[in-house]
Amino acid sequence: MTNPGTTSRAPAWTAGILGHASGLVTALHTAFVVLVVASAVRYLSGHGFGDQAPWVLGGAVVLLATYAAHRLLPSRLWLALLVAVWFGLVLVAPSFAWCAVPLSFVALRVLPFWPACAVVAGMVATTVVTWTRMTDRLDPTIVLGPVCVAVLAVGAYRALERDALARQALLDDLHAAQGDLADAQHRAGVLAERARLSREIHDSVAQGLSSINLLLQAAEHEWDDRPAAAREHAAQAAATARDGLDEVRRVVRDLAPAELASGPGEPALPGALRQTCERLAAHASVEVRVQVHGTPVPLGAEIETALLRTARGALANVLEHAAASTAVVTLTYQPDAVVLDVRDDGRGLPDRTGSTDPDRGRGLAGIRDRLRELGGTLVLESEPGEGTALAASVPLVRS
Repeated sequence: MTNPGTTSRAPAWTAGILGHASGLVTALHTAFVVLVVASAVRYLSGHGFGDQAPWVLGGAVVLLATYAAHRLLPSRLWLALLVAVWFGLVLVAPSFAWCAVPLSFVALRVLPFWPACAVVAGMVATTVVTWTRMTDRLDPTIVLGPVCVAVLAVGAYRALERDALARQALLDDLHAAQGDLADAQHRAGVLAERARLSREIHDSVAQGLSSINLLLQAAEHEWDDRPAAAREHAAQAAATARDGLDEVRRVVRDLAPAELASGPGEPALPGALRQTCERLAAHASVEVRVQVHGTPVPLGAEIETALLRTARGALANVLEHAAASTAVVTLTYQPDAVVLDVRDDGRGLPDRTGSTDPDRGRGLAGIRDRLRELGGTLVLESEPGEGTALAASVPLVRS
């Protein structure tokens, strides 16, 4: 650790191969200390406390102290001092040559690969020379043993380094892929939200404006001959505009339609359908009836909102385009699904082939998308002159 108020120094194991493999640090510390102590004991057991013993013991202490100073010195300066002290100690007591094994690993951790190899080769050469001088003959095992140990150490570290680099490359690729995935999910979320808002605006603002347009057209036609009826149409247009404003505010806050407000656990959809149909049919020439089959149960805000807006969209099409005299809205509660049917006796859907109006048909597409998000389906049947039938089905999830 760095003391407060002092200049931070990089740890000794940061520049070289597997510099962050902290699991090897303890093993290196232990091996180095054990080998230094064992080499000192071996020297004393063979030479006793002769003239050179104080120098050997002092050198061993300096070597251990230098090794312990790795947090206080720059890593390469620390390694240079460590190798220099070891070199001088080996010239006096060749038994300390065994300390070259952990020092080789230290060099491989501190230095880049090729400079580390040069340091290891120098320590191998020093070991071979000192042992050969001590035995007064050229022993192949003395030459080949340190060389083989050095080659195995360097080769193992090289393989570990390559594996570490490969794993790091994979991690970098994974992080990049995660970033790309997050961007793609963000874009998909933006597109989905735009589609949702488009549907919400169509099913609230657009339908309300369509009703206001019909009411104002009726008021304009009756303004001279039936001023009281015209004023009534204008008042209804104003009320519809106020309702539309409230609906826009609720869409912005992502709330369910106001008609679906009810007590907790109460099925709000049947009453909301009746209220919507009564309001739409109050100033139209179409008779709208609501039928409910089965036992009403709470469906959840998403399903109830989707079905109510499906009914609104279908009835808006009936009032504006179908020229129908009767429309029947049927809500059926089944054990595993809820089904909404809207049927009229109008002229049916016209052929839209070649139509240049880009706004026609968006309502049905929005209804279909909303139902699909809930796992539901939309079926539309129509024949010219025989009316139109729309069936929306949403599955129910039982807990």
